[in-house]
Amino acid sequence: MAASVDPLVVGRVIGDVLDMYIPTANMSVYFGPKHITNGCEIKPSAAVNPPKVNISGNSDELYTLVMTDPDAPSPSEPNMREWVHWIVVDIPGGTNPSKGKEILPYMEPRPPVGIHRYIFVLFRQNSPMGPMVQLPPSRANFSTRMFAGHLDLGLPVATVYFNAQKEPASRRR
Repeated sequence: MAASVDPLVVGRVIGDVLDMYIPTANMSVYFGPKHITNGCEIKPSAAVNPPKVNISGNSDELYTLVMTDPDAPSPSEPNMREWVHWIVVDIPGGTNPSKGKEILPYMEPRPPVGIHRYIFVLFRQNSPMGPMVQLPPSRANFSTRMFAGHLDLGLPVATVYFNAQKEPASRRR
């Protein structure tokens, strides 16, 4: 059973980044041993490396994964919304992003001020993307909706997000 979108509504992911949709796939995201659940807090120092992402489905299905920050540079003035952190296409179902084609390398969270949302959005592809996907001209002012529309991806099939804020220098590990 796929997860509910209710936490995405409460966290304003639905609205700020995505339109309402019905989840039809499962995606689990882990930073080390920490399983990401909607709205949980992750220290940026724990997210330096790409997370482990497991995607449900069959190997004949292909998926696109997008990770963005809609709160850049600050939640009160997100004039760079969305900052894109990662794009991987052609991920076979039942596997993970390492089996797909990385379009934009993973960039760890670096929230300068305030609490930022970091959103993983999964789309089911209609066909292989391969060279059709262009590198975004900038990480700033990316639009998940426009990206999905341009590639005819439709609505997401799964989404999960976490919160992060700048760590005091003395507490980084």
